[in-house]
Amino acid sequence: MSYFITGTSTEVGKTIVSAIVVEALEADYWKPVQAGDLDYSDSHKVQELISNPNSKIHQNSYALRTPMSPHAAAEIDGIQIELDLIVPPKTQNRLVVEGAGGLLVPLNDKDTIFDLISPEDKVIVVSRHYLGSINHSLLTIEKLQEKKLRIGIIFSGDEHPTTESIILKKTGVTFLGRINEEQGFNKEMVRNYAAKFKHALESF
Repeated sequence: MSYFITGTSTEVGKTIVSAIVVEALEADYWKPVQAGDLDYSDSHKVQELISNPNSKIHQNSYALRTPMSPHAAAEIDGIQIELDLIVPPKTQNRLVVEGAGGLLVPLNDKDTIFDLISPEDKVIVVSRHYLGSINHSLLTIEKLQEKKLRIGIIFSGDEHPTTESIILKKTGVTFLGRINEEQGFNKEMVRNYAAKFKHALESF
């Protein structure tokens, strides 16, 4: 079983959510496409934040040097991303898959992050409040609903009840929980959030 983590934009908290879900489920983690920060990638960050002994961090299908949209980073590296070469790792464990940026971030001239999502995936949307976040959240969820996927949402950052309530009312997706605005995250904080999220994730 796979849980696909996507967001309404970049820098909304996908990697922190990924670490919490990995810890809660003692799942494996895989980021298919990493663009930039190869010395301290999202895979490194998740490994650093989890505590359980059962999770395995799987290798990226593409590790690109430049922190840009994957299609542009790949061009700089002199390659083209091929969807057929992005193959989920073989594991008997549950798998948490973290996307790059938002759903329609291009991988090449034809494919986007959206094309990495399998029909059987459970999708978790990370939504963070900013001007325009309602529109981005609704568009993201509407796109996911095209595939009739099981969709949950996690809000990150300071609580904004009017924003969150309208997103939930208009989409009908499952509310999985909230991650508060924090100064930083460490193993203990991730464990604590994982304990809070565990039931909602397992019943989602």
